[in-house]
Amino acid sequence: MIFNSIEFAIFLAIVFTIYWNIKNLTFRNAFLLISSYVFYGWWDARFLLLIIFSSFCDFYIGKKLHNNSSDKKRKLYLYLSIGINLGILGIFKYFNFFMESFSDFANYFGVHVSPFTLKIILPVGISFYTFQTLSYTIDLYRKKIPVENNLLNFFAFVSFFPQLVAGPIERGRLLLPQFKTLKTFDPKNIVLGLRQILWGLFQKVVIADQCAPLVNDIFNHYNEYSSLLLISGAFLFAFQIYGDFAGYSNIAIGTARLLGFNLMRNFAYPYFSRDMAEFWRRWHISLSTWFRDYLYIPLGGSRGGKLMVIRNVFIIFIVSGFWHGANWTYIVWGLLNAIYFIPLTLLNRNRNNIEIVAKDKKLPSLKELASILSTFLLTSFAWIYFRSESLADANSYIYNLFSMNLKLQDFSLGIIVDTVLAFFFIGILICIEWIWRRESYPFQNVQGNTFVRWFYYVAIGTLILTYVNSNQSTFIYFQF
Repeated sequence: MIFNSIEFAIFLAIVFTIYWNIKNLTFRNAFLLISSYVFYGWWDARFLLLIIFSSFCDFYIGKKLHNNSSDKKRKLYLYLSIGINLGILGIFKYFNFFMESFSDFANYFGVHVSPFTLKIILPVGISFYTFQTLSYTIDLYRKKIPVENNLLNFFAFVSFFPQLVAGPIERGRLLLPQFKTLKTFDPKNIVLGLRQILWGLFQKVVIADQCAPLVNDIFNHYNEYSSLLLISGAFLFAFQIYGDFAGYSNIAIGTARLLGFNLMRNFAYPYFSRDMAEFWRRWHISLSTWFRDYLYIPLGGSRGGKLMVIRNVFIIFIVSGFWHGANWTYIVWGLLNAIYFIPLTLLNRNRNNIEIVAKDKKLPSLKELASILSTFLLTSFAWIYFRSESLADANSYIYNLFSMNLKLQDFSLGIIVDTVLAFFFIGILICIEWIWRRESYPFQNVQGNTFVRWFYYVAIGTLILTYVNSNQSTFIYFQF
């Protein structure tokens, strides 16, 4: 069940109606839990057992962490939680990768090894809910949050359907308390939620899904196309993945708001960033802050010498790349971002751009514009590795891109029209986000009279309805 489908629209309407007509907190949370399991089981009901097992383990371990005063035993329970969660993640997501990589390595040195692999599929959202439950047990171990004694509340926290399969990755201290209060119906929250869902659907349907077929064609046939088209493919993918993932996050946050819940912001106009440090403060915020709090800072962060700082930055970005998928392309993508990031950290320039760009101006200065464009170019270059099927494909794509092959025979009328249309919509996206860059999302606070507001709604809604059934695709981050 994907957000941009009629099935989800019907599902959400039913959940919304029943949820607000339940006046008992326990029954309401129980209904949310059942609804979340229906939502998750829509893909493959067998994997419900996995999320139930993971939830039960961390609920039980959490109680043991709370009830034990022995540091040794508390550390043992923490390691048990980490071992179970990462073990499950490792089996489903990384086992075959490691076996195949070992086989390739041995074969390279003339030792023939046939890899033993598991014929299993990756459960949707496993990386997201695994990190969510891990943050709970780690925070409990650090004594930063109280233990959750209500099994129903904890299971609902782990499986909350708006953000279950692709985030934001919530923390126990922020989301768990929201299951303990009986929320009252607030029309203002409903309006805000619907506005954010509308914008998320625009990002997904009009931007990401219209870029997707062009990106697929260009990346699948990069040897046949000119440098200009390959450059276009890299830029189109940059906006495809942004529209896809930011669109999901906005729909998730808006959906949660319809039910009275507040989820953390996951994107903050990252393509207006003036350096890579700012980009990573604005892109996939819930994951970036997770790695900062649970990996980078415990490793020493920026407190040690330069070599330690370099080590920590490389670790954080390599792990981030590996989190995204079991492929060397993601590792190289992480390495590239580490290389971009390290000079800023060593020169103490990683906190230079905290405020939004051109905060008190209508347009950026030439210096700011140059910084934004250079950051976007670096990001787009790294995305080539993220999108490619293999390192060989990525390297060949980049080689052909810089070959300065300007042949025109690959520009059919269909490609020209579709590419121009995609960039036209991207231009609309950029203009709208620039205008509303001071808000959490566009149209959050629509100024003007009723006619102006409804003009926005109708214009965006018409574009969504026009393209919702064309090039419909699942969300990219479902595979992670």
